[in-house]
Amino acid sequence: MDPVALGPIVSGQSGRAVGRGAGVADAERHEQQSERAASATGAVAPGEGIQASPVGAPAPAASPGGGSPPLPSFALLPVAAVCSALVGVLTVLSGRYGFHRDELYFLAAGRHPAWGYVDQPPLTPLLARTASALFGDTPEGLRVPATLASAATVVVAALLAREVGAGRRAQVLAAVLTAVSAQVLAVGHMVSTATFDLLAWLVLSLCVLRLLRTGEGRWWLAVGAALGVGLLNKYLVASLLVALLAGIAAVGPRHVLRGAWPLAGAAVALALAGGNLWWQARHGWPELTVAHGISADDGADNRIAFVPEQLVFLSPLFVPVCVAGWRRLWREPALRWARPAAVAYPLLCLLVLAAGGKGYYTVPLLIVLLAAGCEPLAGWLRRYRRPVWAPALVCAAAISAVVALPLLPPSALALPMAVNKEQGEQVGWPALADAARRGWLLIPRDERARAVVLAQNYGEAGALDRYGPARGLPRSYSGHMSYADWGRPPDSADGPVLLVRQRDATDIERHFTGCREVARVDNGHDVDNEEQGASIDLCSGTAQPWSKLWPQLRRYY
Repeated sequence: MDPVALGPIVSGQSGRAVGRGAGVADAERHEQQSERAASATGAVAPGEGIQASPVGAPAPAASPGGGSPPLPSFALLPVAAVCSALVGVLTVLSGRYGFHRDELYFLAAGRHPAWGYVDQPPLTPLLARTASALFGDTPEGLRVPATLASAATVVVAALLAREVGAGRRAQVLAAVLTAVSAQVLAVGHMVSTATFDLLAWLVLSLCVLRLLRTGEGRWWLAVGAALGVGLLNKYLVASLLVALLAGIAAVGPRHVLRGAWPLAGAAVALALAGGNLWWQARHGWPELTVAHGISADDGADNRIAFVPEQLVFLSPLFVPVCVAGWRRLWREPALRWARPAAVAYPLLCLLVLAAGGKGYYTVPLLIVLLAAGCEPLAGWLRRYRRPVWAPALVCAAAISAVVALPLLPPSALALPMAVNKEQGEQVGWPALADAARRGWLLIPRDERARAVVLAQNYGEAGALDRYGPARGLPRSYSGHMSYADWGRPPDSADGPVLLVRQRDATDIERHFTGCREVARVDNGHDVDNEEQGASIDLCSGTAQPWSKLWPQLRRYY
C-alpha cells in the first residue's frame, strides 16, 4: 500500500469512486438516505449543514427517541469460514511445546474451587477445570475454551464493524484482520485470563455501541451482564467502562446516562460479580496487593514498551486501518453517536500508563477501531484493486503467527521470545520435574516421610503437581500467590527440604539450613526461559517450624 493510495483509508473514506453513471447514482442515493435518517432522528440539528460522506455506505444514524435505521446484513457464512480456519490452525498447534506456567496454575486453582483467588477471579480456573475434565488433561484438551473464545472474538469484531455501518465485505475484513492479529492468536493458543478478557472487552464495547446507536436504555442490562461476567475473569475490564463512560460524559450522547436503566445495569453487574467482590473484601483485597507489586516491579519497563507492544500485538501493518477507524468515529456525522469510543482510546492509554500496565491491555479497544476502519479499507480495495493488499495481509499474518504460535522448533525460540516471552514458558516443565526427582532420590528412604518439596513460584509448583506423581514425588508446597492458601507443611515435617527455585532466587535459602545444590534444570532445547538453569537444592531442615515460617514465605508477586 503506497502512501498516496493509503490516503482514503486514513482519512476515513471508503474509497468508492464518485464519477459518472452508476457510481454517481449510488453516491447520491446514499447521501439522500443519510440525510433522511439524520433529519428523522434529530441526530443533526437543522441548519448545521452536515452532509453525508460522498463515498462509501452511510453509517446508521443515532436514534435517541425511537427506532434506528436497519443495520447492514451480517456476513454470516464468510465470517464463519474465517472462524473455522482460525479454529483449525489453533487446534492443530495446540499440542506443541506443552503447558504454559499459568495454565499449570489454573489447573491447580481449579482443583481448589473458590469465589476468588489472591491474584484473579474464579472464571478462568473454573474453565480450566471444566475443559480438562471434558476434553482431557492435556494441552490440547485444556485449550479448547481458548480456541472457541478466539473464534467468538472474531465474530464480535465483525459485529462491531456492522454496528458502525460496515457492509458485508468490510465485516469480513474485520474478521480476517482480527483473526490474524498477534494478540488474538497468542491468547487463542493457550488458556489465560487475557483470553477471555479480550472477548469480554469486545462484547462490552458492542453492547455500549448498541446502546449509543439506539438510545434504548434496556441495553444497560446487556452492558451490566458483559461487565459482570468480565469481572469474574479479570478486573481490568472495568477500566474500559470507565473510559467509555468518560467519553459519553465528554461528547455525548449524555441522555443515555439518565434514568433508572444505568442503575439496573449496575445491579446486574453486581449480582454476577458480587461473590468475587465479597471474597476479595473478606480477604483484604489481595488483588490490589498483586497489582501494586506488578506496577512497582515492572511499571517502568511497561511504560517504555507501551507503544511497541500495541504495534506488535495488533500488527504494524494494521495501523492505517485503526487510524481510519478512529477518524471515522470522530468525524463522520452519521457516527457522531459513536464518538465516545474514539475518546475512550486515548483515555484508556492514560489509565494504563498511569498504572504501569502492559501495552497489550489496550489492544481490545484497538480492535474496535480496527473494525470501524474496515469500511474505508473496503472502499479503498474496491477503488484501487491493487494486488499489494494480499501480500501485505500474508506478511502480517506470518509475523503474527511466528510471534504468537508454536511454529518454530523450541531451539529457535530466541527471536519470537524477544517479543513474546510466553512462547518459552511452554517449554521444559517435565525436565523440571525430572531434576526434582533426581534431588528427591538423594534423600534417605527413612527420612522421606518427614521431607518436604517446596517450590519458589506457582509455575514450579504447578509443574510438580502435574508431572511429579508419575515420578514418585510427593505433594509440593509453595508460598507464592494462592498456593500459600492451599496449605502449608505440618510442623511434624521436620526433615529435609527439597527446594526448587529460580537460579537468581538465592534469598529464599536463608529460611533453611544446610542447603546445597544437587541438580539443575535443563530443558534440553537451550530455551532461555525463567526456569532454565533453575536450582534444585537439598536442605537439611528449616530454620523455624513451618507454622512460623509460612507467613515469611508468602509472596504476592
